Amino acid sequence: MKRETLFLKVVVFIIGIPILALCIFGLPWIAKEAADHYPAYWLYPVLIGMYVAAIPFFAALHQAFKLLGYIDKNIAFSKLSVKALKTIKYCAITISTLYALGMPLFYLMGEKDDAPGIILLGLVITFAPIVIAAFAAVLEKLLQDAIEIKSENDLTI
Repeated sequence: MKRETLFLKVVVFIIGIPILALCIFGLPWIAKEAADHYPAYWLYPVLIGMYVAAIPFFAALHQAFKLLGYIDKNIAFSKLSVKALKTIKYCAITISTLYALGMPLFYLMGEKDDAPGIILLGLVITFAPIVIAAFAAVLEKLLQDAIEIKSENDLTI
């Protein structure tokens, strides 16, 4: 099991690298290019929203890394794992909410450039975390039920 969790830890780390690079290099470059086309009162809220959304994204990655550590230590069926899944769920909901709040600005930008792809991209970024939140909620519930069954069995013996 150590090999699989090590692979997943590397994948979690690799997922974070492009987002970190986007925050450090990509968003300032995008802001510089977009400043020629859009007014600042549209641009700054979008950029601030993207930077703010990066915080729960990295928090969720950290929780996923911790969850994989719990699996390595054979304490996957514990309250710590349930707490990590709950945090991942809330982080995903936060990301989705932030992008949903920014959708009117994506719409305005798409209308100005006649680019419906911006609106579609905003929708994908808004609904993808909802799928992750739903998956984390299902896993959280299953894990909670498994812990309760395990504790009942421990009390029976």
